[in-house]
Amino acid sequence: MSDAAKKSRKKRSISSFTILLIMLVVLAILTLIMAFTGTEGIEGATLSGVLTAPVKGFTDALPICLFVIILGGFLGVVTETGALDAGIAALVKKMHGNELILIPILMFIFSIGGTTYGMLEETVPFYLLLAATMVAAGFDSMVGASVVLLGAGCGVLGSTVNPFAIGAAVDSLSGTGLEVNQGIIIGLGAALWLISLAISIVFVMRYAKKVKADKGSTILSLQEQEVMNKEFGEEAKAAQEAKADPNAKLLSGRQKATLIVFGLTFLVMVISFIPWEDLGVDMFNAGAAYEEVATDVNGDEITAVYDEATDSALTLNGEASGVAVTEEQVSSSWSSFLTGLPLGQWYFDEASTWFLLMAIIIGLIGGISESRFVKAFVNGCASMMSVVLIIALARSITVLMAETGLSVWILENAANALAGMSAVIFAPLSYLLYIILSFLIPSSSGMATVSMPIMGPLASHLGFSVETMVVIFSAGNGLVNLFTPTCGAIMGGLAIAKIEYSTWLKFGAKLFIILGVVSMLVLTAAMVILQ
Repeated sequence: MSDAAKKSRKKRSISSFTILLIMLVVLAILTLIMAFTGTEGIEGATLSGVLTAPVKGFTDALPICLFVIILGGFLGVVTETGALDAGIAALVKKMHGNELILIPILMFIFSIGGTTYGMLEETVPFYLLLAATMVAAGFDSMVGASVVLLGAGCGVLGSTVNPFAIGAAVDSLSGTGLEVNQGIIIGLGAALWLISLAISIVFVMRYAKKVKADKGSTILSLQEQEVMNKEFGEEAKAAQEAKADPNAKLLSGRQKATLIVFGLTFLVMVISFIPWEDLGVDMFNAGAAYEEVATDVNGDEITAVYDEATDSALTLNGEASGVAVTEEQVSSSWSSFLTGLPLGQWYFDEASTWFLLMAIIIGLIGGISESRFVKAFVNGCASMMSVVLIIALARSITVLMAETGLSVWILENAANALAGMSAVIFAPLSYLLYIILSFLIPSSSGMATVSMPIMGPLASHLGFSVETMVVIFSAGNGLVNLFTPTCGAIMGGLAIAKIEYSTWLKFGAKLFIILGVVSMLVLTAAMVILQ
């Protein structure tokens, strides 16, 4: 490689912070132009709205931000025990010559989480672990990040029973009087899941084989390679030493116990996020009991509740009274003793509690002194602050779009434009619409709530399959959540793996186009067949 080429590759890519700030300003200017030209439904962004959007984004994303901070402290404590480096070295030594097999296995496991419960933010803890493992195995951090992001992402793209996408969409449609066939949705979603996963596994494995054979084949810039070696070099060094000395004892008793608890921590986290009751499993809520409580209410209380709910003023002619019936929990389930909520109902507050507790337990198992524990935990938290700020800044764009009404305006006008089209045209254009909207509303549940009451009845009115429309929404949103900078989990995960956002786009651009085209063809065929 020439000196000029080296210099070019070492130029620092534009940071995620700058990309997000540019997007925020551009969208704000766009709303101002639209409002100035009299576009109905659009309010121009104000200076105060733009300046406070990052702060509001942080407030809106506070639970996941706190989770990431505590996660950093947890990983800092685990690293301090030396168990993580030794464990990765032991794994790489055991898999010597067969490291590639880790890629399809792990991607399939992550994809199951994606298709069943929309695993996205929950993947953040795995970026550091997989990046370190893949670097130690002779690949690069891009392989580790892609295993996590593409594995879970392909599952989300082909959601089957994901309550945050499919469940939210079906629930939104129920308010319009439309009923759907869940069997069709599951079958179509499973087809997209497995097809997109197979394509992605081949894509990642081909890249990994090239990097394994020739480190110069990495797509990472020289700057990113330097950071990668600095961040994950210890794991790689330990793995090489383990290979060189076949008789070396890699793990002490304390480290083995630490890794067992470490694995248990992540297993419980995954189990706790899966909405078991929605899937018909109530074993984690066993022991919970509820009873109905009736309370007398008068006319003033009735009107107060009505006025608050409808933002109007209700006037009653004469006296009125009634009975309010509520359901109260009288006993808790067996799995709620730790956080107050049973497994399957946890969210980020409960997960943060769990990781904080397990950090303390691992510190005790690892024999870390109080001063070392505090230092390791605080340093681990500090290492995640850039990730936290990226997540908050990504959320600020969604906040600004909600305040200006831009996303709803695009949806309503696009739906009007799609009316009267044939299935062959309606399906791909609907898919493209969801791709556009998903940049503004990366949240699948938020997108379902806003869009499905409009798009579902439109498809039904035109004689098309409402089930296919649900999967079109899920697939379009899932595809965009493989690369949109407005998704805090993606930007945060890439930051943890020390990969620039622009490098991720360069790596996956061809794959994203292939997945988009394949999904569009499958969904268009389904819309034509099922109409």
